[in-house]
Amino acid sequence: MASNPKRTFMLILCSVLLVAGVARGGNFNQDVDITFGDGRGKILDGGNLLTLSMDKASGSGFHSKDQYLFGRFDMKIKLVPGNSAGTVTAFYLTSPPQGAHHDEVDFEFLGNASGQPYTVQTNVFSQGQGNREQQFRMWFDPTMDFHTYSIVWNPTHILFYVDGTPIREHRNQAARTGVPFPTRQPMRMYASLWDAEAWATEDGRIKTDWSRAPFVASYKEFVASGCTSQDVAACARSNGAWMHQELDTTAKARLQWVQKNHMIYNYCADTWNRFPHGPPPECAAAK
Repeated sequence: MASNPKRTFMLILCSVLLVAGVARGGNFNQDVDITFGDGRGKILDGGNLLTLSMDKASGSGFHSKDQYLFGRFDMKIKLVPGNSAGTVTAFYLTSPPQGAHHDEVDFEFLGNASGQPYTVQTNVFSQGQGNREQQFRMWFDPTMDFHTYSIVWNPTHILFYVDGTPIREHRNQAARTGVPFPTRQPMRMYASLWDAEAWATEDGRIKTDWSRAPFVASYKEFVASGCTSQDVAACARSNGAWMHQELDTTAKARLQWVQKNHMIYNYCADTWNRFPHGPPPECAAAK
C-alpha cells in the first residue's frame, strides 16, 4: 500500500507532541474543570479569572483538564482577606484517584485571625506517605494582591517557589535511603478552598467565623508546562527546561535566606514530637 504523506506527517507531529509535552495557560475555560462547590467556583472575565468561595454549606475547587508526568506549574493567587481563620486555600498536584499509594505535592495557605500572618504550608506525599511539612510566613501580605506560586517537579527535584524565589527543595534520595519519590504516577493540578477549622488556625483553637462568609480566594494566570505522556523515558527526552531544573548557587543562597528568616516549622527538625527517635532518612541524606 502506498504511504499517505498527510498521515505520516500527523503521526510524526503527534509523536513530537507526546514527547515534548504541552504548555497550557491563560484561560481557565480551556484549561480546567470546576470539580465541586455547586456554583461557588466561578470563571470570570472571559476565562482570565477564577474565584473560589466557601460558606458553611460547602467550599469549592477545580482541577486541570490535563494530567502530567513532570513539569512546571505556576498560579497567581490572592488569598482570603481579613479574618480567614479555619480556611485553607490550596494549590497542589496529586495523582488521581487519591488512595493509599497516591503521590501529592502541596501548597496550602492556612487562614488567620484578622491581623495575623498567613501560614504557607508545603508538603510532599509519595506512595501515600506524607508528614513532610515545612511552614513559612511570607515577607508580604498575600491578601493584598496576586502573587505567583510555582511547583517544579522532575525526576530528581521538587522545588517550591514564591514570586520566583525558592522556598523549598525536596530531592530524590530514593537510591540512598529507599524513601520513595514521585516518578511514576501522573498528576493533575488541583485547587480548592475548604473548611479546616479543626486544625488550620493555631491547631484548631481559633474557629471559623461564619458571619464573615462567603470567604473568597482568587486565581489567575495558571500556566502548566509539562509532559503529558505517562512514559518516563519519553518525558526524559522532552527538552523542557523543567525536566532538569535544579537550584544554582544564587538560588541556593536565596533559599537559605528564606528558610533562615521565614520558616516556622520543618518536619526534619521535629524530634520533640513527630520523630523522637531521629529525623526521617531523607533529611539526613539531604545535608
